[in-house]
Amino acid sequence: MRITNAAASRKRRKRMVRAAKGFRMRRSKLYRYASDAVDHGLVYSYKHRRLKKRDFRQLWQARINAATRAAGLTYSRFIEGLVAAKVEVNRKMLADLAATDAAAFTALIQSAKDALQAKHA
Repeated sequence: MRITNAAASRKRRKRMVRAAKGFRMRRSKLYRYASDAVDHGLVYSYKHRRLKKRDFRQLWQARINAATRAAGLTYSRFIEGLVAAKVEVNRKMLADLAATDAAAFTALIQSAKDALQAKHA
């Protein structure tokens, strides 16, 4: 007698189709297409969890650069000055300060400028 394992197969297929909820057309209804779509989506989600970190760091650098250029300094010189001044603030917080607290960011820029002058003197 042939055993088909129908209950487990149906459960597996149902789970896959349920995971494809929100997809369009046959990708959300038919197992074969839903399986491909869900697998593809999982690959993208894995990849983009890593790319998100890169994208946010790039955004923070752009915000810091815009704020430092307005104060007459470049991004790389600003970071060099902060390292010389031994200021340990990550780029996420620097970008937040640049956007929300101009006074604190100006103080950081001044300390970076002072450290750069002391370094090159």
